[in-house]
Amino acid sequence: LLRAGLRALEVTSLVRPDRVPQLADADELLARLERPEGVRLGVLVANMRGLERAIAASVREVAIFASATESFALANLHRTRHESMTIFTEVAKAALEEGLSVRGYVSMCFGDPDEGAVLVKDVVAVVSELFEMGCYEVSIADTIGVASPGQVYELLGAIDAAGFDAGKLAVHFHDTYGQALANTL
Repeated sequence: LLRAGLRALEVTSLVRPDRVPQLADADELLARLERPEGVRLGVLVANMRGLERAIAASVREVAIFASATESFALANLHRTRHESMTIFTEVAKAALEEGLSVRGYVSMCFGDPDEGAVLVKDVVAVVSELFEMGCYEVSIADTIGVASPGQVYELLGAIDAAGFDAGKLAVHFHDTYGQALANTL
């Protein structure tokens, strides 16, 4: 992907190898990876330990991943939404102090298998918190692929109405029901 000319790439996640064994080789990957000039290479981190690993690997960009729903925060991060955001606040502050860029993700923005429909105000609140932490960009994710174009339009409109620059948003769609391209449009 780097040789193909991508200028930004999230290359791995620095998470606990005992919880995600598929990513146990993340440190080795980072040690072996080419780092072309002018290319943003990022890693996902879940906590301060992940940030410490990123700094040790000379990574210049980290991503933090919040959830718009309580059930997904508990299932994915093993913490409540509030506990997760407290940790991400510390991670973002430390990363920025080290001169790293911080990108934010919001999972479960349109639907959750345990909670059903997600309230727009809940997503906007998480987006707001991530920008307040210093994220240069926030990605809105349709984690389970249930969004419709109308829902996307409504959510992005609410984020815009809350005063956030659309140029600092990214979207992440799955094509579970054949809606990813329409949602992107």
